[in-house]
Amino acid sequence: MKKRVLLVSVALGLALLAGLTAQSLIKTGDAALGTKKYDDFQPPKFCGTSCHTDFYQQWTQAMMSQAYTHHWDEIEYFKLAVPHAEKDKSLVGPVNGCNGCHTPMAFMAGDVPPPLPEKNSRANESVSCDVCHTVTGFSGDTPHNFNFISEPGKTKYGPRAGKNSPEHNMVKSAFLGQAEFCGACHNEKNPFGVWVKSTHLEWKDGPYAKEGAKCHDCHMTYAEGFSAAMGNKYPDVRQHLFHGAHDPGKVQGTVELRIHPDIREAEPGDKVKFTVALFNQKTGHKFPSGSVEDRIVWMHVQAVDAAGKTYHLPVDKKGFSGEEYTIGSDVLAYQDMGIALNDPDFKGVQRDGIPLGDRIFRMPYFDPQGRMTIMQWNTKTQGVDYRIGPRETKLETC
Repeated sequence: MKKRVLLVSVALGLALLAGLTAQSLIKTGDAALGTKKYDDFQPPKFCGTSCHTDFYQQWTQAMMSQAYTHHWDEIEYFKLAVPHAEKDKSLVGPVNGCNGCHTPMAFMAGDVPPPLPEKNSRANESVSCDVCHTVTGFSGDTPHNFNFISEPGKTKYGPRAGKNSPEHNMVKSAFLGQAEFCGACHNEKNPFGVWVKSTHLEWKDGPYAKEGAKCHDCHMTYAEGFSAAMGNKYPDVRQHLFHGAHDPGKVQGTVELRIHPDIREAEPGDKVKFTVALFNQKTGHKFPSGSVEDRIVWMHVQAVDAAGKTYHLPVDKKGFSGEEYTIGSDVLAYQDMGIALNDPDFKGVQRDGIPLGDRIFRMPYFDPQGRMTIMQWNTKTQGVDYRIGPRETKLETC
């Protein structure tokens, strides 16, 4: 009897080792370029035609379905990144890598740069159902730069086990419910070794991670319903809305504002100092997060007198290093776009585009020449991080 148990244990151990070995041979990140075909993945419409109809409709309205076709992403990639890589061949790999998260199928199929969105190729499927539900893990110690392990095929991975579908097998995956699943694309390190995206790492260092709240709890909220048209009803079906920075409804209410004066009654000519408390009550990461090279949040304060006249109140300076980048100014920046635009005399564009004197919550990125940049692949250093952390309160006066 003991011998039989030992043999079974050894057999299970060998099977597990074989599975781990096979998974470790799958190429990830930059090495995954050209390792698969478009036909390895089912198109989203296939999933959404009769079975996962509700999820499909949610996905079509979410940024996951527009990660490649969104207007600004198209401009940034085809007007700035690709032309820059044509001039500097060392950037070809990193620029190709943009597609590893914006249209993973195209990258893994070796279709880079992919056709323009107007060509309506399969690259337009962006981050599709089959891309996510065939991910089995990530390689290395830290999820970043699309180092997810992709195993497309008949088996689909999800949050619960169940009866196999006529179209695919179902396997429960704990990994799909972990924040590290999101981190494979929501952390990015550029050619200079700079973390140009670190949303997952910000969460990991913050209070929500310590409490067990993860990305899905805010961006894939759950409700009672069906995960498939012919399936069982569950009390906790994850919604595929993926609402984030591009959703005004999600952004609203992120920062709770309170303002108070240092005196309640003032005579004409008296000076009054106002203190504004800004509390990040909502995000599990810093705000703003993600592509913070081109995202800012700013505070605008104005007073209205009894006659209805409006007065703009500029923020008081605090005197910290790099503060000049956190106050609205009439200056030009982003001159390195001239490289991609083939304009050596490019003067730049307005750095801020907001009322002068307003406080800005941002982290500036700088190119190798020390100029402020929105081209993350050309970012050599970062400036002061004056964003609002999760559950952080910043006090500003004016």
